[in-house]
Amino acid sequence: MKIYNTLTNKKQEFVPIEKGKARVYSCGPTVYNYIHIGNSRPICVFDVLRRYLEYVGYDVTFVQNFTDVDDKIIKKAIEEKTDFMTVSKKYIEEYKKDAGGLNVMEATIYPKVTENIDEIIKTIDKLIKKNHAYVAENGDVYFSTRSFEDYGKLSGQTIDDLKSGARIKVEKIKKDSLDFALWKSAKEGEPYWESPWGKGRPGWHIECSAMAEKYLGKTIDIHCGGQDLIFPHHENEIAQSECCNGVDFSHYWMHNGYINVNSQKMSKSLNNFFTVREIAEKYGYEPIRYLMIASHYRSPINFSEDVILQCKSALERLYKFRENLEFATKNADEKPKKLNFDTLNYKNKFIEKMNDDLNTADALGVIFEYVKDVNMNIIPKCESVGKSVLVDILETFNELTNVLGILYANKNKVDNSISEEEINALIDERNIARREKNWKLADKIRDELKSKNVIIEDTPQGTKYTIK
Repeated sequence: MKIYNTLTNKKQEFVPIEKGKARVYSCGPTVYNYIHIGNSRPICVFDVLRRYLEYVGYDVTFVQNFTDVDDKIIKKAIEEKTDFMTVSKKYIEEYKKDAGGLNVMEATIYPKVTENIDEIIKTIDKLIKKNHAYVAENGDVYFSTRSFEDYGKLSGQTIDDLKSGARIKVEKIKKDSLDFALWKSAKEGEPYWESPWGKGRPGWHIECSAMAEKYLGKTIDIHCGGQDLIFPHHENEIAQSECCNGVDFSHYWMHNGYINVNSQKMSKSLNNFFTVREIAEKYGYEPIRYLMIASHYRSPINFSEDVILQCKSALERLYKFRENLEFATKNADEKPKKLNFDTLNYKNKFIEKMNDDLNTADALGVIFEYVKDVNMNIIPKCESVGKSVLVDILETFNELTNVLGILYANKNKVDNSISEEEINALIDERNIARREKNWKLADKIRDELKSKNVIIEDTPQGTKYTIK
């Protein structure tokens, strides 16, 4: 598998630190609100990365943190007249609801900042002792950016570029305006922890360095996140971790592209800021996930009502195909027949696309090519296909769509007022009525089923039903 490495600006063969294992760290949310549509892209994209690595045989340890103490969380707590832990706990649960709706697998570990304060303090202390950090007069601790010669290697910026071009607030307590906070001294009314430098709380960047090392080791295989995190967050993580441990922090860096809304940058001032929850309430979660994987993860994508409806339509086509295939399989002759189908060819083509820097867009194209081939050459000739062949076709389809994490919504949820056995009994009764040309009774049964959201369809292979 080749991965586009932001650190080297080129595709590189993925070679894990330990054969057969992959250690992945993904930056998680700061939990002060519902996740928005932009947040959902890295969540879905790197869930597919994990699924695919596991599909091709890797034992994956996937770590995603929660920043559960931060300026934004404290501000939200003040607004809601509560404490920061109540706010963070609430929005961690809301995040998990949305992530579940998007069919995102649970992380191997979900570390929280508040549960790793000791590790963070130890990391900061180590940086101070190595002269890469210093304690300011007010009790803040800052990383000395110029002490790391390779600073800027991820974002492609030099210290001089940053000094002259960046709008960085100059603070008298810093030795250099480029230095960034590792520890913030406590302000009145804010949460704090005891430390060798006084009461305070961690800076944003140091959290991920400390937690990645604790749960994955000093060097990890893949670090991923949104493009907006390249600078300064990931740049600062590299500086901290490599100055602390003297080894590479991560071998591969993967970053997804931005999302625009109606071809404009998402912003509250433009009134085009949408949470995942808001969109899901109108269109469902699955079209959102489909949108996130329908383009290559490094490409920018545009969210609009038309686009999300197109995603919904594409999913409906795939669901319809699966329903037809399941029905054909269920009613197939057990005896093997002449006609066969090369599912391995499609598996190999799918793997080839995914191996090319997680190209989910082209992998989806392979699935739709598969659907077209089966619809044209297998479904109309079911009588010439053995059941084992249809089972293989169905299992392969489910296997490939599962890697992408789609087709997970329970489309066949039966109305509670009627059971599957009752549906099949009514269909059998209707089929008898049709054979006896009792059209009145056949229509009555069709209407009865329809009133319970059961839609029946007569096909050459028999009568099938779907739940609407």
